[in-house]
Amino acid sequence: MNKLAVASVIVDVPTMQTNRPFEYEIPSALTDVVIPGVRVEVGFGRGKRKIQGFVMEVKKTSDFTGKLKPIIRVIDVKPVLSSEMIKLSYWLADRTYSFQISCLQTMLPNVMRAKYKQFIQAAPGFEQDPEVQQLLNGHLLVELTNDTTDEKIKEIAHLKRSEKINIEYVVENQANSLTRQAVTTELSKDALLKSREGLRKNALAQQKLYDYLIKEYDNLPVESSVIEKQNDIARSTLKTAEKNGAVKFVEITKRRKPVGIIPEQQKAPTLTDEQSEAVSKINSAIDSNDPKTFLIEGVTGSGKTEVYLQTMQQALNQGKTALMLVPEISLTPQMVNRVVGRFGDQVAVLHSGLSSGERYDEWSRIEDGSVKVVVGARSAVFAPLKNIGIIIIDEEHEASYKQDDNPRYHARDVASWRSKFHKEPLVLGSATPSLESRARAEKGVYQMISMKKRINDHPLPHVQIVDMRDAENSAVKGDFSPLLKDNIWRAMKRNEQAIVLLNRRGYSSFLMCRECGFVLKCPNCDVSLTYHKNLGKMKCHYCGHEEPVPHICPNCKSKKIGFYGTGTENIENQLNEMFPEARVLRMDVDTTRRKGSHAAIIKQFGEHQADILLGTQMIAKGLDFPDVTLVGVINADTTLSISDYRASERTFQLLTQVSGRAGRADKEGHVIIQTYNPDHYAIKDAAKQDYETFFKQEMYLRHQSGYTPYYFTTLVSVSHQDEGQALKQSFWLKKQLQAVLSDQAVLLGPSPTMISRKQNKYFYQIIVKYKRGPELHQRLLEILSETQSETKRGFTIAIDNEPQHID
Repeated sequence: MNKLAVASVIVDVPTMQTNRPFEYEIPSALTDVVIPGVRVEVGFGRGKRKIQGFVMEVKKTSDFTGKLKPIIRVIDVKPVLSSEMIKLSYWLADRTYSFQISCLQTMLPNVMRAKYKQFIQAAPGFEQDPEVQQLLNGHLLVELTNDTTDEKIKEIAHLKRSEKINIEYVVENQANSLTRQAVTTELSKDALLKSREGLRKNALAQQKLYDYLIKEYDNLPVESSVIEKQNDIARSTLKTAEKNGAVKFVEITKRRKPVGIIPEQQKAPTLTDEQSEAVSKINSAIDSNDPKTFLIEGVTGSGKTEVYLQTMQQALNQGKTALMLVPEISLTPQMVNRVVGRFGDQVAVLHSGLSSGERYDEWSRIEDGSVKVVVGARSAVFAPLKNIGIIIIDEEHEASYKQDDNPRYHARDVASWRSKFHKEPLVLGSATPSLESRARAEKGVYQMISMKKRINDHPLPHVQIVDMRDAENSAVKGDFSPLLKDNIWRAMKRNEQAIVLLNRRGYSSFLMCRECGFVLKCPNCDVSLTYHKNLGKMKCHYCGHEEPVPHICPNCKSKKIGFYGTGTENIENQLNEMFPEARVLRMDVDTTRRKGSHAAIIKQFGEHQADILLGTQMIAKGLDFPDVTLVGVINADTTLSISDYRASERTFQLLTQVSGRAGRADKEGHVIIQTYNPDHYAIKDAAKQDYETFFKQEMYLRHQSGYTPYYFTTLVSVSHQDEGQALKQSFWLKKQLQAVLSDQAVLLGPSPTMISRKQNKYFYQIIVKYKRGPELHQRLLEILSETQSETKRGFTIAIDNEPQHID
């Protein structure tokens, strides 16, 4: 047994063979620096290979009888992962059948995984500290490099623990955006006043500058651009003051602020009886440190957001922090603006639309404790908040809370784990809860809170279903029924706004030859190409393949080739033709590629600079516009036609959510749903906003077919460029699973996925449905290990626990 300091390190090699900690000797010079949560550089394998790793544990001894390799260097002076995150990574790897290194990296912003530089700077208030001055040696910033000695790292670690210095990470190609030029002074306030008195009477510009410096003395340094632009002080004035020794130019770190956040300043309103009851129950759990899960089922416009805000305030009042998840921040800017408006600079925002630098800046503010509230999309569930007092998941039914690739986690499960860790409540909110959550509430696993009334007793919108099979509607040229067309015209006349939903982007769904039936397909995927008129190209929505629009059939050379199906581009054209005076905004993936474009479109519509907002499902949630009185759904059957057992649930949720955008203020709302399936229960129940009836019907069908929430479900998929190889491997996997499944379990497949070929790979899947599978979990972990070598032969094997989509 070795008697030395030992670090258990998870190395950055994503294979099952390395999915465990390796032990390394800690050099004596680094004993105070190597602590759990920091990253280190270590030697790996027999050669001279150097890789990164995470320190998971520090021990005094090792059971290894050979000679341990030493840690080469410490990458982080401060831990990038807390003890909570380290514990969470073990659970997450086991739950999602993932490598632990993948889980650890998922918890960090991209900037921490890219090539970056580390800079050391004095913490506010310690600029003149002798130890700090000695370290910085007259510089504002000092870079931490590979050449920094162990002794120097030890000194830096000591100052960091004393909170006398800060560490900044900057992506190398963004290093120039780290600092900004600023102005400060080395004179005392009294010396400045004395110098001000000695100025000539006609030195008005200098007098103005001195007055500013004296007034803002406690806030110095201040960016040069702020002094020049906001105070109308010329650059030459600053330069003259510098020559006279009154000011000094320095560089300061400038934090990036996420774009599109426009705080909505407002006071907390008086709560309704339903809101008061909800707030009281949740606050009680916060006060008693009860990790209870609440499910708020509240109709659209019932005031769930205010319940969130007031319970978050309760957590803050007790010195705790709050975490709030939304499906996608760029799609729910109004929610974010309300949170920022209520809590101000205490809020950090995390989502995928941020640049690496912005995301790191927000993550850093959370990590150093300078913010108390975090609002973010799925990955924000890993925000490094300490002492969490409440976790909220808005629109908890959204499929976007599930990660599509490794680690395939559901944010709700991670939030539940953190809720129990911190012994504080988890709040799930939705007008249309997922069947899993509602079933748990029925069983008493979650505590149900119902909010059945809109604020101020505003009525729910009047909904009409239009049967597009009727002769009157089927004879119409285009995609608008006479009823929808007439109601849009009436809304325009009343100077009101309308929202039009079609959950299919592009101009036309596909290109087909009327002579031979040929459909232009993607060469890489088993899907038809979609026509995008603004690009003038046919495009694949799965792999991005593009090609010119053919004017003759590639198969039979006929000229009778045309476009079929409708996308948002086509609907936009129809709206412009029918209502030339109307201002139409389109919001889909194609119009929102640029950063900040979501927020810009929503701001434009919110300021009534447009009359009609047209879009895909991204316009169905989180929008609250008082002038929107009409919602039109072009084809309610789009999501019904998907071969997924959740298709009816998704259709009900989408239609209920988009209907809730109408009539949210004093004006009465009206919704028109166009469909070819007017008798389908999901559409009829959504029209009545009748969740209870839908829930009972859907639960009955799920029970009959043996799906969630009556069974646990695991999806195992195999892909390979050779279809025969993919199928052969699938049958081998099926045989392995059958050996450990009970008689009550159901195994479906292998079968090709709905789109059997994507990006030149063939996909097959096996679905396992079970109520108890004690041996299944262990066998799946073994399969993951045994099939590692198969990846070198072109196979990809994925295991998805409780999948959100089954093709």
